[in-house]
Amino acid sequence: MRICVYSGSNNGAHPLYREAAASFGALLAKEGIGLVYGGASIGLMGVVADAVLNNGGEAIGVIPQALKDVEIAHPRLTELRIVNSMHERKAMMAELSDAFVALPGGAGTLEELFEVWTWSQLGVHAKPCALLNVGGFYDRLVAFLDHVVEEQFLKQAHRDILIVNADAEALLQAIRQAEMPTVSKWFGMDAV
Repeated sequence: MRICVYSGSNNGAHPLYREAAASFGALLAKEGIGLVYGGASIGLMGVVADAVLNNGGEAIGVIPQALKDVEIAHPRLTELRIVNSMHERKAMMAELSDAFVALPGGAGTLEELFEVWTWSQLGVHAKPCALLNVGGFYDRLVAFLDHVVEEQFLKQAHRDILIVNADAEALLQAIRQAEMPTVSKWFGMDAV
């Protein structure tokens, strides 16, 4: 099994974010779960990869040529794949992964997670999507998503695809047990 981890290319304001990224990487290695991620050695991205590698795990990075130097491609990965564009990066990361987890991060982290989550709603794939809610980082986003359900722009079954947990082990367990709904994304339609 491989999990794609989306996370910040910065460390964030609180040491808790780095600690959680390191713990999550170590947990992936311990569980024999490979890491797929953006290939950088900086920020939380680098922290997760270092923890996986330092604990004997597999870490596959995917990075566009244009970001290879800017994001400082990780030099010790099990495998580094260099692609031509962000679109290729995201497609390859999705193809290599069995599930997706977002740690704290910025616009890029959210954009990447929301894309694969949307794909699951559309039936493009049946892979679990999750937020590791470190220190309540995603609380406001989760509240907003619940509001989106109330306003009928998102079905509860599709909201529930997005697993949210502050405990990394519980998050992995929920990913392993996840079942994708077979309801249509659109209100008033019965099948996907």
